[in-house]
Amino acid sequence: MNKKKLRILIVMSVLTAIATMTGCSQNQETPAWAEVLRDIRNKYPEVKQLRTDELYSWITGPGGGAVILIDARKKEEFQVSHISGARHIPYNKDPSKYLANIKQDDPIVVYCSVGYRSSIVAEKLQKMGFTEVHNLEGSLFKWANEGKPLVQGKKEIHKVHPYNSHWGRLLEAEYHPDTE
Repeated sequence: MNKKKLRILIVMSVLTAIATMTGCSQNQETPAWAEVLRDIRNKYPEVKQLRTDELYSWITGPGGGAVILIDARKKEEFQVSHISGARHIPYNKDPSKYLANIKQDDPIVVYCSVGYRSSIVAEKLQKMGFTEVHNLEGSLFKWANEGKPLVQGKKEIHKVHPYNSHWGRLLEAEYHPDTE
């Protein structure tokens, strides 16, 4: 194989890999929740998963403010809506600088859109020595799809940033910002 053909093959392979990783592959079927949740558990087996109903009980029950909520999405996603009381810590940042005065055994729940980015943060926190870290299973999309409360600042809102067209298919249409 000559060098030109080899370069073309490498470029095509790289582009295919990038398209697959970003959800831009030709298979644009809606991902299935069961498969997504299973994939997250398989990729992050050490991360404890917390169901949305469990988190809702934690934050609405007696002592409801005891859990530390971390939203691991991008700033523009967080600004559309988030769970009340959540701290914004982007998944690609060092979480240690955001967690002053947090004890190693404080309960922490991390979420993003569906659970991949939050699992990355949860894993980082565990490696830093935090012992009560959970990923919100299904994250904010599942939370919203179940009609659980969201806020934008202090105002209750019923919209969620859909992240992208591929993953946004897991978010029911009524929660997309562009629908009324």
